[in-house]
Amino acid sequence: PLSLDALPWASFDRVIVAEGVNNPDNVGGLFRNATALDAEAILLGPGCGDPLYRKAIRTSMGACLVLPWTATDDWPGALDRLRAAGLAIVACTPDPGAASLYDAPLPGRAAVLVGAEGDGLSPAARGHADLSVRIPMHGAMDSLNVATAAAIVLSALARARATSEP
Repeated sequence: PLSLDALPWASFDRVIVAEGVNNPDNVGGLFRNATALDAEAILLGPGCGDPLYRKAIRTSMGACLVLPWTATDDWPGALDRLRAAGLAIVACTPDPGAASLYDAPLPGRAAVLVGAEGDGLSPAARGHADLSVRIPMHGAMDSLNVATAAAIVLSALARARATSEP
């Protein structure tokens, strides 16, 4: 892993930030989806699993060996550093009070903040978000797998950016 200061956050348009995601399949899935959907880096906050754990590497299809990433204990202060680099912090939550992903004004540059399945994001992390979004659910489901949710939000950000460019 690189240090937080070693990554050129100001040059990135889309990154994933994870808090408490410790399941190796979910960590690997985040890396795989981030790479497939053109995110430039991943920041792992407290409680996240090791992306170099063999099962995470396998699930990521090796993406965690090529996508820049770092882990930090400066939490949630690292989110302020990303904001200072020009990235809006977009928190993903199943909270019905959050804006629908499909109705929210999505920023051109964003750090997609995701939390552990079950617990979700900590109040401290949510308090640092510029925007909280939810993916509308149908039926009895109230949420998606964290890697799936991050992929949907990354895709929506890419679409919003593509439609806003001349």
